[in-house]
Amino acid sequence: MSQKLMKVEGMWRGFHRGTEMKRSWRSLAVVLVGIVAWSAVAEVPRGEAKGSAWRHTESSAAAVVANADVALPAEVTGGDIYFGKLAQVPRIAKTKVPVILFLHGSSGLRLEAIGEWQRWLATLGYASIAPDSMVLPDRITYTSPVGKDVYEKIHALRASEITLALNALSDLAWADPRRLVLSGASEGGPAVARYASPNFAGRMIFSWSCEDNYFVDAHRTVVPSEPVLNVMSATDPFFSRRNAYIGNDGVQGHCGAALREHRNATIVLIPGAPHTLLNVPQARIAVEAWLRTTVGAGATK
Repeated sequence: MSQKLMKVEGMWRGFHRGTEMKRSWRSLAVVLVGIVAWSAVAEVPRGEAKGSAWRHTESSAAAVVANADVALPAEVTGGDIYFGKLAQVPRIAKTKVPVILFLHGSSGLRLEAIGEWQRWLATLGYASIAPDSMVLPDRITYTSPVGKDVYEKIHALRASEITLALNALSDLAWADPRRLVLSGASEGGPAVARYASPNFAGRMIFSWSCEDNYFVDAHRTVVPSEPVLNVMSATDPFFSRRNAYIGNDGVQGHCGAALREHRNATIVLIPGAPHTLLNVPQARIAVEAWLRTTVGAGATK
């Protein structure tokens, strides 16, 4: 079975022009670009969990942000784009810019795609900070599937890192507090979807479907007041029906159902995309247009 280009409740126009995009991000939009080819479901693999720590200590809480990967645009540095650890950021801030707070997935910051994505954001005028959850000694790690109790401990840990990062951002001269965007991918997605406080101008959820499945005891997605962008592979190996252990025959593979009451949510489905899709061209097009519409771009006037 295959599905061609599909548009639901809202039109997708002007990918390349931020001004045109303002007309198309008004309501919940589901976009499927390309063709989806479904194949047979694979056998359920055997999962494994390692480690026992799932609460940050005083020292690891400090290291989460000190070891965060940070990218700063040229508007901030007054020269070249900066990419490195927060603890080593030069004490230079020519201006304030929008900031994307990003929660990494289960591979941690060793996933090169994250740094590549952060550098790309910096070329557009956005700063970004990705806290390092893996600094916690003996942190729980896993190969799916494992018990929901294990996943929920991880989700609680990741939620605590949002607060740690916000506290750090409040002291950074280059961070515009009015233009903060909360984002996360895969393991980082549930914490972003569940975050209940109105501290952000928008949210981006990558590779997490906001649905009841093997990964959560219940998705518990909030419907925030700020705009939300959800970017998924239509054939995601973990959160679509392609997953043999998804644990819910009714999954849609995206956050549309959880955000159906939201007045400014956009869901983008990319057929054939990998689970790590931050740098897929279609994802970049969607992110750039959405960010310009949601928080603008460039330095604070």
